[in-house]
Amino acid sequence: MNSLELNKVFAAVLTAGITFMVAGQVGKILVHGEKPHESAILIGDPSGGAPAGSGPAAPAGPEPISGLLASADVEAGQQIAARNCGACHSFNQGGKAGIGPNLYGIVGAPHGHAEGFNYSAAIKGKAGPWNYDELNAWLYKPATYAPGTRMAYAGLANTQQRANVVAYLRSLSPNPAPLPPAGQPAAAATPAAPMGTAPGTPPAARPVSNAELAPIGPLLAAANVENGAALARRTCGVCHTFTEGGRNGVGPNLYDVVGKPHGHLENFNYSAALKAKTGPWNYEELNAWLNKPATYAPGTRMVLAGIPKPEDRADIIAYLRSLSPNPQPLP
Repeated sequence: MNSLELNKVFAAVLTAGITFMVAGQVGKILVHGEKPHESAILIGDPSGGAPAGSGPAAPAGPEPISGLLASADVEAGQQIAARNCGACHSFNQGGKAGIGPNLYGIVGAPHGHAEGFNYSAAIKGKAGPWNYDELNAWLYKPATYAPGTRMAYAGLANTQQRANVVAYLRSLSPNPAPLPPAGQPAAAATPAAPMGTAPGTPPAARPVSNAELAPIGPLLAAANVENGAALARRTCGVCHTFTEGGRNGVGPNLYDVVGKPHGHLENFNYSAALKAKTGPWNYEELNAWLNKPATYAPGTRMVLAGIPKPEDRADIIAYLRSLSPNPQPLP
């Protein structure tokens, strides 16, 4: 290649460079670009906090239930406990242990309280009683509360449902533990004294004992049979039938039960607690039974904690009275 050709190549490269430079300058004059003051994608909070849009941090543990216990739904808690825990646990007084221990009287009892049950080391290592806060944490996440537990249940995330279950467990006692004062953390639960003997405990915090029941007779004349039927189906329908000639389930058929002897159905295997009862199912007997079955007949297999509202009991009894071709006279 001679010198003339080399000069042409250098001239072409120089011309191209000058052209690109001039084009860039012209572009800056025609288009006024501006560098942004900050990144278009915000990676973190300028103050050093959490990244934008991450939302509030997840709570480290369960929300407290102490403020929910006074108004908790015991019947809903019973249904949740039966559905979620009934395969492994029993709830009646003196009930046998299964995969898990019997849970009657658990609130206020020590961890590992059921003699004869082989608790895991994770539970044996827990000190103190099963108070409301302990039960709340256990139900929220058993594996976190007691690492190494044999409990396979994943946990109950809904705070209101945990309160309902704990309220139901509280009811499984002849002397339910006092409720924590509103707005206060739940202290260690200790068995309550009989109603009227524990100063500072509101009377409404404890169910009425069977010995203190007002007569049900005055409420029966004005009772709502339809409401009683709805309550009976919702509360008792899982175990009982109500139609004439209906089959027995977990509990006996209840058609024409008012006025009949305890354990009157020959083809049903009643518990010894009911076989030992003499006399008929009159209105006051039914009232005491519905108020607190475990107190009326200690050792019964009936898992219903009880129906605390007298008007509801009257409605159910009025409905049961109607299940007969010849209803019993009202008192």
